[in-house]
Amino acid sequence: MAIHVVMEPPGADTTQAAERAVIVRDGFAFLAFLVPPLWLAWHRLWTEAILALAASIALAALGEMAGYGPLGAALSLLVSLFVGLEGPALRVNALRRRGWVEWGVVEAGNRAEAEIRYLAGDGAVVEAAPAPPRAVVPSVGRLQSGPALGLFDYPGRH
Repeated sequence: MAIHVVMEPPGADTTQAAERAVIVRDGFAFLAFLVPPLWLAWHRLWTEAILALAASIALAALGEMAGYGPLGAALSLLVSLFVGLEGPALRVNALRRRGWVEWGVVEAGNRAEAEIRYLAGDGAVVEAAPAPPRAVVPSVGRLQSGPALGLFDYPGRH
């Protein structure tokens, strides 16, 4: 069973959100490993596609210039491995940046089963994160000045 992240479009009611929801499988993307820039461009991750292509070309060229042809190919293989492992997470983060809301996660064997479970309401719904606690800073009546040892002054001394 794989984990699928369900992303709903911004500003849509429940019916429209269910129809336009995007389900992203959280795991290794083999096609992203084989052709990283094309996979990223297919999913409209333009900046990431350009960076992956530039990194692959730069690493391969660096290996050739240093006289280590196979090492350059191995280094560009690391870019492919990174995109294969982190591609789905890059896709989810891009949707978040565009205003999409994470509905939750669904555990399913394939995408069709994940869609059925999402429409049935089975899944772990992501709750809104609570606001971080605010630090309470006591008010100081007056600032003290005078000689101090180190960074702090001793209270009550003038």
